Amino acid sequence: MSHDLFEAARAAMRLAYAPYSKFPVGAAIRAEDGKIYAGANIENISFPQGWCAEPTAISQMIMAGSRTIVEMAVIAEKLPLCPPCGGCRQKIAEFATARTPIYLCDETGVKKTMTMEELLPNGFATDTIG
Repeated sequence: MSHDLFEAARAAMRLAYAPYSKFPVGAAIRAEDGKIYAGANIENISFPQGWCAEPTAISQMIMAGSRTIVEMAVIAEKLPLCPPCGGCRQKIAEFATARTPIYLCDETGVKKTMTMEELLPNGFATDTIG
């Protein structure tokens, strides 16, 4: 099932707007509704004030009315098995569980699977803040 997420993330990466970093990234989420939501990093001249692929995909999911990440794939053109950055890990955790699988990809497909707990141990938990 992760192959379709990989394909969606790779297609999104090709749409990245990364003229400053030259580091295109794509992400794809499967939400609780079964649909796939994709995003790419989008930079601006006030670099690094752009946004990453993961929150772009999360925004797509939220605007479609979904709230839960079931699984996610991430791919970067220049760094195989690129994990989400620290800020994105917390953004993903907001809509995922500790056991949500995050697939790290290279140009050929999914090469490593990590859980949110592995990516973000001791992250802020929404139930803690209330």
